[in-house]
Amino acid sequence: MATMSIDYDRTGSIKAFDETKAGVKGLVDAGISKIPPFFVQPPDHSDDINPSDSDGATARLQIPVIDLRDAESDSSRRKEVVGEVKRASETLGFFQVVNNGIPAAVLDEMLAGVRKFNEAAAEVKREYYTRDSAKKVRFNSNFDLYQAPAANWRDTMFCVMAPEPPRPEELPLACR
Repeated sequence: MATMSIDYDRTGSIKAFDETKAGVKGLVDAGISKIPPFFVQPPDHSDDINPSDSDGATARLQIPVIDLRDAESDSSRRKEVVGEVKRASETLGFFQVVNNGIPAAVLDEMLAGVRKFNEAAAEVKREYYTRDSAKKVRFNSNFDLYQAPAANWRDTMFCVMAPEPPRPEELPLACR
């Protein structure tokens, strides 16, 4: 891995990237040929980020699936589901929920809306690009962009749904 120049202005580079409000996809759309250095993970962190799979742990990783069927009407089933959520949250940190009562068509429309937003013109996404935590709808690249040792190669749209969800007009048109 090439070392960075001593004169590299990391903060200035991050600020310039952030001010474009175009995110990672904006870099890709602009046709960059080299990943900006602030996205490169420091060598001393690579073991934490890309653990060796010499023991095949990745192949054995299974995302817990939590079935909500009857959890609303059966108190013993509800207690069981709560325990499953607790275990999954404490061990892996995430899980898949099935039989949640949300129609597949709604989930498909939601994914299509998010995909449409992410593929929208940069001008559309710039309207929502912010680091203002008071906003209920935010789009940005890395919430910790200025603090992390290296940025992650991602863009995120974030919606605060509780205690009061955003008004429909606050959401991107593609996501309504």
